[in-house]
Amino acid sequence: MTPDPISQLLEQHGLTREEYQRILDTLGREPTITELGIYSVMWSEHCSYKSSRVHLKTLPTTGPRVLQGPGENAGAVDIGDGLAAVFKIESHNHPSFIEPYQGAATGVGGIIRDIFTMGARPIALLNSLRFGSLDEALVRRTFAGVVAGIAGYGNSIGIPTVGGEINFDESYTGNPLVNVFCLGIARADEIIRAAASGAGNAVYYVGAKTGRDGIHGATMASAEFDDKSAEKRPAVQVGDPFMEKLLLEACLEVMKTDTLVGIQDMGAAGLTSSSTEMGARGGAGVEIDVALVPQRETGMTPYEIMLSESQERMLMVVKKGREAEVERIFEKWDLHAVRIGEVTTDGRLRVKHHGAVVAEIPNTSLTDDAPRYTRPMVEPAYLKDAQQLSLESLGQPSPAPDVFRRLLASPTVASKRWVYRQYDHMVRTNTLVLPGMGAGVVRVKGTTRALALSVDCNARFVYLDPFAGAQLAVAEAARNVACAGGQPIGATNCLNFGNPQRPEIMWQFAKAVEGMGAACRALDLPITGGNVSLYNETDGSAVLPTPVLGVVGLIEDADRAVRRAFQAPGDVVLLLGEGREELGGSEYLKVMHGLVRGRPPVLDLTREAALQRLLVAGAASGLIRSAHDCAEGGLAVTLAECCFDTGYGIEAAVPAVEGTFSFRDIAALFGESASRVVVSVAANRADEMIALAARALVPATVIGRVGGERIRLTIDGRFVIDEPLADAEDRWSTAIDRYFETNHVTA
Repeated sequence: MTPDPISQLLEQHGLTREEYQRILDTLGREPTITELGIYSVMWSEHCSYKSSRVHLKTLPTTGPRVLQGPGENAGAVDIGDGLAAVFKIESHNHPSFIEPYQGAATGVGGIIRDIFTMGARPIALLNSLRFGSLDEALVRRTFAGVVAGIAGYGNSIGIPTVGGEINFDESYTGNPLVNVFCLGIARADEIIRAAASGAGNAVYYVGAKTGRDGIHGATMASAEFDDKSAEKRPAVQVGDPFMEKLLLEACLEVMKTDTLVGIQDMGAAGLTSSSTEMGARGGAGVEIDVALVPQRETGMTPYEIMLSESQERMLMVVKKGREAEVERIFEKWDLHAVRIGEVTTDGRLRVKHHGAVVAEIPNTSLTDDAPRYTRPMVEPAYLKDAQQLSLESLGQPSPAPDVFRRLLASPTVASKRWVYRQYDHMVRTNTLVLPGMGAGVVRVKGTTRALALSVDCNARFVYLDPFAGAQLAVAEAARNVACAGGQPIGATNCLNFGNPQRPEIMWQFAKAVEGMGAACRALDLPITGGNVSLYNETDGSAVLPTPVLGVVGLIEDADRAVRRAFQAPGDVVLLLGEGREELGGSEYLKVMHGLVRGRPPVLDLTREAALQRLLVAGAASGLIRSAHDCAEGGLAVTLAECCFDTGYGIEAAVPAVEGTFSFRDIAALFGESASRVVVSVAANRADEMIALAARALVPATVIGRVGGERIRLTIDGRFVIDEPLADAEDRWSTAIDRYFETNHVTA
């Protein structure tokens, strides 16, 4: 049967019959097409969090340093000296598959605007990226385009990309994940909020002109992909970083004048979300005439203007009588600043077009009263079987040296130099730790302090146990910050999952949020905001559940920032923490056997907290000279990475582990047990490090010394790996390059 016109219209707008009835009940009439479009984007999953909000409310969001938690453009924490670190992570997944360069570039532009909208100057970017296998031509093109887009936007606007993470798995082939994190610095008492208030105050549109790009972008981000996804290119925005640089400077200058009541980025849902959310937060109404909006295309309808997601645009509420000051500043920066309406007292969004009302909706109907669903949940059918792992069934393992070489060349483990050499990571001269050398570290100018930043998630662990996997993601992100010497003080999350209407996906999501909350509480790490990205599926096949954590840590003395690489021959190498036979979900299993099976490593949050405190104290005292977290590839890969970029080899005794006889060496070398860090100290301070660890109740074992030109690892006195450092480093550092040299791929 042919669907009736209303059903077709609702399907095009991503609305259900029940949701449409709620609209009718609220308005007391049929909505206009512009009103239907407004409801469509504001009630989309991307904007309303209608499937996730009930779970997100359980996360810890407060703490003594928290100045701004969830609900604003970005979170903020106190870093001393009257300053605040303002930060957030967001996704641009669907656009980056449809149009990799622009999708990634505009993801960078959007997160930067979220930061300077708060009155903070952005000083650093990170990204967390997921792609399919690089053996696939489509993946190589997407990967190259995304990296080029990140570089093109970040480099042009002059904000350094100082680190991040990249992982590869077949589940991301048709749905890559592009999560972008931005950090800025603001005066703690000058943080700007996004609220409209004060009847008669002017509503200003500032920045670039509006076009037809990005229309229904938020709705597209709230649906699965299929074989027609390429037709959605018009829903991908086009960015202009040079325009954004002007907008950034103009906005920060206006913020110094005390002319603003509120300001918000026109991000997802564009003018619709910014006007509606500002009004709702301030308990006010907003009346605008879209005919006044600067437009770069002719004949645009009110529907198109309200839903456009054109980039580099902001909405401001300006104090009555101060309009001329704002206009002069934007004119100086050669930008549009146009009064398009005013604040009202009726709590409604009223949209006019040449004076005629085309939409009139209560603000709270679009925000606070948006649908909230407690979706059905069920444990996935795959889980019990996937958690079973019999090592004996794998047969005799390959020799350890062969495994070592294979893991070093695995794209997930290998150096990401091919990526970060495209980024300008030194612009603004704040960068203290270069990409690839551990957590990103940036100086806080005007103080002795620095901030350490990390984004992390092992999605295989989450797939095998969402609760435990999410806890491990929190722990790893915080641990990487602690390895740099930073005391973790705040976090942001980007939760990437499949279709929430599938009960097994909703179960994964709920369990992951529960685990994340438990870990954050145990580590005293508040979540200050973030993003939920659902419907990451292609033709019904979901990506691995990927809850990415971004953590910010405070280093009191910037000169004491710690890097991953060994610092000098003769230094003593210690292992903090203990290993077990834990190969579940490991890079070893994936690379050598093509499996994602078993259970994730056991995490003891009390021990994890003690380890992080030890790392911060050891760095602050100057005792720890290098520190590197044991993650993908286990202890053997970690030790090798500590040697790379230095020319210093190592001879180390890897602690044996109990377990399956034929896999004992494999587990000791390549198992991924949690809460382990390799540190190096000066030879005359090894006893001091051991004593400090003992007081912290953290296991510490001297395992070797830095020096020589080989990587030589023993277990129980037997040499199990003995490789020339130069050969191992070449394999690791050129692995990703080789995919592109062989296939001649460009963005």
